[in-house]
Amino acid sequence: MHTTKFQDICYKTLQISVPSGRVISYKNLAILTGNPKASRAVGNAMNKNPFAPDVPCHRVVKSDGSIGGFASSIEKKIQLLREEGIEIDGDRKIKNFEKLLISP
Repeated sequence: MHTTKFQDICYKTLQISVPSGRVISYKNLAILTGNPKASRAVGNAMNKNPFAPDVPCHRVVKSDGSIGGFASSIEKKIQLLREEGIEIDGDRKIKNFEKLLISP
């Protein structure tokens, strides 16, 4: 599968930096890639991730702790996060978000 250099950097950074049971925001992942203004591009890369689940794009969420999008479905993203022990509230936000968030 053809991916761009930026996508490759996003996937590798995510794979290395965010273990099971933790999350990272699109913004923080952009910062870790060295492209602090590329949050939207990170989201696009996650949406096109051909390496899931090895590259766990379901762990990338919005900066306010809400789930964000997912190519398969929001329900699938919630299921994957719950399988890793992450609790989601009724508003589709991550409980204990600050404790689970990977920061640069």
